[in-house]
Amino acid sequence: MKRRRLFCEISPLCYKISLKKEYLIRDVKDMVSRERFACQKSEPLPVLVKAHSSVILRQLEGVDMELQRNKAVNLKLAADKINGIIINPGETFSFWRLVGEPTAEKGYLDGLVIHNGKLDKGTGGGLCQLANLVHWLVLNSPLTVTELFHHTDALFPDSGRRVPFGTGTGVFYKNIDYRFKNTTDVPVQLLIWQSRGKLCGELRSSRAFPFVYRITEENHGFTEEDGVFYRVSRVYRLTLDRTRNIIKRELILDNHSRVMYDYSLIPENQIITPGLRRLPQGK
Repeated sequence: MKRRRLFCEISPLCYKISLKKEYLIRDVKDMVSRERFACQKSEPLPVLVKAHSSVILRQLEGVDMELQRNKAVNLKLAADKINGIIINPGETFSFWRLVGEPTAEKGYLDGLVIHNGKLDKGTGGGLCQLANLVHWLVLNSPLTVTELFHHTDALFPDSGRRVPFGTGTGVFYKNIDYRFKNTTDVPVQLLIWQSRGKLCGELRSSRAFPFVYRITEENHGFTEEDGVFYRVSRVYRLTLDRTRNIIKRELILDNHSRVMYDYSLIPENQIITPGLRRLPQGK
């Protein structure tokens, strides 16, 4: 029996109408929740909690570098909306409430996006890198993530990765948001900028937190299951006191992500399936 098409699948116009409906529902839910969203900016707070940077122009298998160059423009526009934002105790940071809709009228260009688990291009593409940076800073703090969309597939082989696999987050205006809440009694701040081809970020606070945090990845590798390869690992967050003694260890992510790129690009020394001798060519 043929599946009945959803309203949003009938035509591009119907898809836009469906999106507008979802936007309205989201706005009503936010209004009813009485959530206090961060909107104030200020000069840099004095205490550095965590700093990180990531390369903007990455050579990705099968991806046009023009989309990467466009991404740099998109990241600059969006980062300017976040840079300097203060998240006071009890307030929530919302990626999209600060950045707004990324449209061509605002100067956003076509960049790389993930649509239905596949690579595509779209206006404002590449902003996931900004959300990933913010999330990494937050993971290394006592702040509480309240909304996150975890990519379930491994879309690219590693290219100079510096953080554990799977610790990123997807964003898609405006219903796939990234949010965290300041559940501490200390104001915090995000600083975001570009320098020498990198997207840079700092999480700052008005005074030091009593603990420090470390993210570790264990048992990383690739397993083969019925002819399909998966990337697996376990990611933990460690809470340490100021003398670096571990006082808490929590599992924050148990990766089991289907590999969507050519299997021949998987390092053979990272395959942990017992008894596997040869790597299949292609998917």
